Amino acid sequence: MNDLSKQQHRYRSIWISDIHLGTRGCQAEMLLDFLKNTESKYLYLVGDIIDGWRMKRAWYWRQAHNDVIQKILRKARKGTRVIYIPGNHDENFRDFTDHRFGRVAILYETVHTMADGRRFLVLHGDRFDGVIKYAKWLAFLGDNAYNAAIAVNMWFNVVRKTFGLPYWSLSAYLKHKVKNAVEYISKFEDAVVDEARRRGTDGVICGHIHTAEIRDMNGITYCNDGDWVESCSALVEHMDGRLEILRWADAQSLSLQENDVCESSSSATPGFLRSMASSVRSIL
Repeated sequence: MNDLSKQQHRYRSIWISDIHLGTRGCQAEMLLDFLKNTESKYLYLVGDIIDGWRMKRAWYWRQAHNDVIQKILRKARKGTRVIYIPGNHDENFRDFTDHRFGRVAILYETVHTMADGRRFLVLHGDRFDGVIKYAKWLAFLGDNAYNAAIAVNMWFNVVRKTFGLPYWSLSAYLKHKVKNAVEYISKFEDAVVDEARRRGTDGVICGHIHTAEIRDMNGITYCNDGDWVESCSALVEHMDGRLEILRWADAQSLSLQENDVCESSSSATPGFLRSMASSVRSIL
């Protein structure tokens, strides 16, 4: 996989989520590299694409964030079927469910049929998160703590880069070592799998918890496409229906830290993107 990002790869379907555009932790340069080097018939945006929670407190929008949106819209114009399923951080876009914008369909959830005939429920997953559902104030508090951890992670990797070491997610490592976090992830997985079983699908594809995985859970295939803050991962469907997790940080030669330590491009923002940014502000 060392030269994966240097080749043009085509898949039947791609799922990405938890990009968190509008935050310092968003690895927009990495995602842009992924989007430039992959093509698919279907592209699913499985929630938390724009981080409305963070942008309500502070406006942070770099050229690379514009470029990501522009690239997705260009894919849609060229024939990729783009389906956007908002999450909790971009929940205001749920007001536009069942509408289309620039050839992008906005849905609350959907069912995807694989090339081999298997049916998968596709949703963000936040409604199966007890904290989001019953104590949203605690979720906001946790979001602040998480962003602090991401900031530490950023500078931790700046030091690693100085010593010639590759990117490594300190925040993801700690998340998997903390007992409460592991239990939280397990309960979330059980809940979404139960929903898939209740709905009669063969599996479920979600995001939300920033933990990429494909696993069989008592006959139901659980898939999480990860995130573009820590793991920089995506779920892909090959032409024969086979599923795979791509970890772009392990496959490409760009520095994850370039997005955070370099100044953004001074080129003017295209007019339609300025209008989009204004629209996002008004929605948030």
